[in-house]
Amino acid sequence: MLLMTKTATLILRVSPNHQIETQKHHKNLKFHSRSSQFPSPTCQTISPTRIPATLSLIPPSIHQITDYNAEINKLCELRNLQKAMDLVSKSEETILDLETYCHMLQLCADSKALHHGKKVHNLIISNGIEIDSVLGSKLVFMYVSCGDVKQGRRIFDNIVKQNVFLWNFIMNAYAKMGDYEEGLCLFKSMVELGFKPDSYTFSCMFKCLASMGNGKLGETVHGYVLKSGFGFDITVVNSMIDFYFKFGNVDDARKVFVEMPDRDVITLNTMISGYVANGLVDQGFEVFKNMIGSKVRVDLSTMVIVVAACANTGVLILGRMIHAYAVKGEFDKKMKFGNTLLDMYAKCGDMDSALKVFNNMNERSVVSWTSMIAGYSRDRKSDEAINLFLEMKKKGVKPDTFTVTSILHACASNGSLEKGKEVHGFIKDNEIQSLPVSNALMDMYAKCGSMEDAYSVFADTPFKDIVSWNTMIGGYSKNRLPNEALDLFIKMQREVTPDNVTMTCILPACASLAALNKGREIHGHILRKGTTSDPYLVNTLIDMYVKCDRLFLAKSLFDLTPIKNLVTWTVMIAGYCMHGFGHEAVLTYNKMDLKGIKLNEASFTSILYACSHSGLMQEGWKFYNIMVNDCKIEPKLEHYGCMVDLLCRGGKLSEAYKFIKKMSIKPDVTIWGALLCGCRFHHDVKLAEIVAERIFELEPENMEYYVLLSDIYSEAEKWEEVKTLTDGIRNNTGCSWIEIKGKVNIFVTGNKDNPEAKKIESLLENLRMEMRKDGLSRKLKHALVGKDEMEKEAAVCGHSEMLAIGFGLLKLPAGQTIRVTKNVKVCGDCHEMVKFISKNVGRQIVLRDCNRFHHFKDGFCSCRGYC
Repeated sequence: MLLMTKTATLILRVSPNHQIETQKHHKNLKFHSRSSQFPSPTCQTISPTRIPATLSLIPPSIHQITDYNAEINKLCELRNLQKAMDLVSKSEETILDLETYCHMLQLCADSKALHHGKKVHNLIISNGIEIDSVLGSKLVFMYVSCGDVKQGRRIFDNIVKQNVFLWNFIMNAYAKMGDYEEGLCLFKSMVELGFKPDSYTFSCMFKCLASMGNGKLGETVHGYVLKSGFGFDITVVNSMIDFYFKFGNVDDARKVFVEMPDRDVITLNTMISGYVANGLVDQGFEVFKNMIGSKVRVDLSTMVIVVAACANTGVLILGRMIHAYAVKGEFDKKMKFGNTLLDMYAKCGDMDSALKVFNNMNERSVVSWTSMIAGYSRDRKSDEAINLFLEMKKKGVKPDTFTVTSILHACASNGSLEKGKEVHGFIKDNEIQSLPVSNALMDMYAKCGSMEDAYSVFADTPFKDIVSWNTMIGGYSKNRLPNEALDLFIKMQREVTPDNVTMTCILPACASLAALNKGREIHGHILRKGTTSDPYLVNTLIDMYVKCDRLFLAKSLFDLTPIKNLVTWTVMIAGYCMHGFGHEAVLTYNKMDLKGIKLNEASFTSILYACSHSGLMQEGWKFYNIMVNDCKIEPKLEHYGCMVDLLCRGGKLSEAYKFIKKMSIKPDVTIWGALLCGCRFHHDVKLAEIVAERIFELEPENMEYYVLLSDIYSEAEKWEEVKTLTDGIRNNTGCSWIEIKGKVNIFVTGNKDNPEAKKIESLLENLRMEMRKDGLSRKLKHALVGKDEMEKEAAVCGHSEMLAIGFGLLKLPAGQTIRVTKNVKVCGDCHEMVKFISKNVGRQIVLRDCNRFHHFKDGFCSCRGYC
């Protein structure tokens, strides 16, 4: 239909033809008044153009109007939206035909050009064009495609002659934006108004129902599908299978699949991905295997699904087979498949194969680079990850959020603080701002031991999620800053609700401080939430009770845990070790062995530690031989250290020395340190000097072993050697703490800031005098040389653990056990004095140092003097 300008149409009354045109336009105006219920776009309305005085009242030629439409349509075909809009603006006095408006709206939708789309809509309204179902559909499509679903819905609601296509389109729009309930409401309205759903309608409904988790309504829609005659429609049935899988109803999904007369590649892809998503990987691979050679040909999506399944399950052998099949089908040339293949090799730990795939890719995306960087990071090849990141930047590939978080994880895994700071600088320079990046930065700084930098990022993050808080609390706990962890946990509860991960982060802080009351509070919170089935959380709770000297509570929780994993057993064995109950540790191992659970490296460390600290020589060698010969586990430094300690406790110092010399790996200071401790216990000064020389070569700044050698000289009364050695010793300030009425009280050696300091000093002085009367002060041989006997005894009373014990004697009821934790190893003099106090005051005293628990009772210690 050819139309004239609206000005000429309204003014001319000459010929009948013109009168007819005028009447036609009046009809258009009449419709426009009726259709004014259509909402106008929110952009500024285009005002009618004033007619210049010189403008001819003769309408433009038909050819001119045709040229406008033809030229605009041509520009739309060429996808040149801007020029088309420029031409529309020049000819806005011309009423274009319906086809032209439709082409313009389609191009605006394809280009996501909402602003231009609104201008076209304004032009349609101002020109009084009737918005029928065709034009209305285009308007709805344009607004929805450009993201303005609300405006699209307003126009949809006012279209008189709606159709199924429009209903489907608007329903799908709501489904895509996550408003599934509104999609279902539209479906209900559609049916009530008499529109007959088609296959696309039902597919959309099943997607909504799956996302909502509404299984009951899904079954109802299933019944409606059958009644509507779509029971064998392949598109609908594919969506139905996907719905049942997403709802976890594998049996119904399989039943629908079996009853299908025809299947396409989408059906089989849905079955494979559905099985994999529900943990039935083998069934998914079986479907894939049956596809090969069948009439349904494998497509790119199939290959991506099965390779991704191999990646997530670590089935490298099958992944290689699929790779070989993909090469034959030339799928390997597709970048999407290449990225998935690359990710599979990286997640399976085969970085050599991943690198080959990466190097052979004709085209790489940011996903390709990120998969490689993430793979190197997981494989603890941080240098390779960092080098690849630098190469990526040189190639001009812009890293995304996932790339940055991956490279930060690489820096965190090997403690590369300087490299991590460089990446942080890159993030700042490129203004990469996202919460995952901030969280990854906190994690990197925490794992590199720089909690000040971690807190700086935390403080600068405007919107913090649960991960942010957990990262910081966990960082403080792992960096031995338990007080800061507890303080932040209290602040956190004002902002967000703690989750299970929070509990696993804060419980180690309670364990570190031996803050039993706080740990019990958290346990109560866990019980109220009903999350005691989380095995990681249960293991952390058991560990907390062990380290808070509540072994019976740890054992009770252990016994009540229905499903115990390897970590659960290991934590319990380690708990017995720390408290010196080697026999109980061995019995627990035997029960574990009967359950068919095999030990790993960490578990063997715990059981060997238990044997060494309990002097179980025969059992220790038995477990060591099982580890090496039966389990084929190569001994690590921790295992060697336990065996050296075991030999030393048995008085076999020469055998221990020979054992060290035969080690398959170079011994470190902990190995030599274990032998030096043995030399002290068995008074072997000569061997001690040989061992100390090895230690000082490795770590000349480590004061702990200078002190230990000084103790050996003191016991041998070699005072000149003591003086020479101690002149260069820098004391490592001891710190001890004790929890009373839920408050953790901290004491530092020589510090007298506590309000009860004078009372503590007086109490300890009285006990020291009692010890002197009993003639036990002669056992204090380790105080620094250069002081008389009285000064030596007084110096011991100022040690942090003694101050904490004194505070406990003052504040705790008579007869109640005193529990103290110390950050470093307890010295021999304090050990002797605490033995005396436990007998003198009739109290059990539990002192936990960096190595073990010491249970003092009636003048004896559970370590039997091997402290």
